[in-house]
Amino acid sequence: MSECTHNCETCGQNCSERKSAADFREPPHAMSSIKKVIGVVSGKGGVGKSMTSAMLAVLLNRQGYHTAVLDADVTGPSIPKLFGIHQRAYGDENGILPARTKTGVDIMSVNLLLENEEDPVVWRGPVIAGAVKQFWQEVIWKDVDFMFVDMPPGTGDVPLTVFQTLPVDGIVVVASPQELVSMIVAKAVKMAEMMHIPVLGIVENMSYIACPDCGRKISIFGESHVDEIAAKFQLPVLAKMPIDPQLAKNADQGVIELFEGDYLDGAADAVEALLR
Repeated sequence: MSECTHNCETCGQNCSERKSAADFREPPHAMSSIKKVIGVVSGKGGVGKSMTSAMLAVLLNRQGYHTAVLDADVTGPSIPKLFGIHQRAYGDENGILPARTKTGVDIMSVNLLLENEEDPVVWRGPVIAGAVKQFWQEVIWKDVDFMFVDMPPGTGDVPLTVFQTLPVDGIVVVASPQELVSMIVAKAVKMAEMMHIPVLGIVENMSYIACPDCGRKISIFGESHVDEIAAKFQLPVLAKMPIDPQLAKNADQGVIELFEGDYLDGAADAVEALLR
């Protein structure tokens, strides 16, 4: 007997809970308005999903769109730190209100709910997935043009919950230059295909470092393989982000909104095209 894949369109099981994929989607809060939802994913940790999510929200915010970031990486939340947000989330009788950054990006993260932001979240998978679902259903997201969902790595409970519960319009896959990433990217892309969610393209982070004296690009992690990976899956390469000390400094200081680099302009254009 085949195992349940948790996707009724591809699963061979005939269980009592069987339903069409559309039935799993949950409506957001009644007072929310969200036009497009974009997942930012990767098959492994430490490749820059949070940085990519934050920068895309910042770039599209600069273009006049109202953007938001839902931090679905519950056990490793970093979105509030990137934006310098340290206060607790608050709400009223209608629901929870997201925190708002200095330039107007709405964010929600488990760190905004903890008494001490350095406290660990020691929860099992279903509880973590339930928290992400609550961020979608119980938070009031007002007039959001683009919501970026910063996912935890892998293809476990949380990505599955996001793909099945939220009306995800597309995903951006974040990778690094190492050759082993080919397999990691393949897993993320194939999961998106199983969930019938379009992949907008691939962002390669830590692609190179520019010599401060001559400007020569140095591939400190070896030669990039992102072009051949993208060609294999017929996907565009949306960006090749370097290791930039200024970007790292802005992130550490919680002023990611002040960074002026254009590394992710192509990725922002791909996201913006969803509204055209």
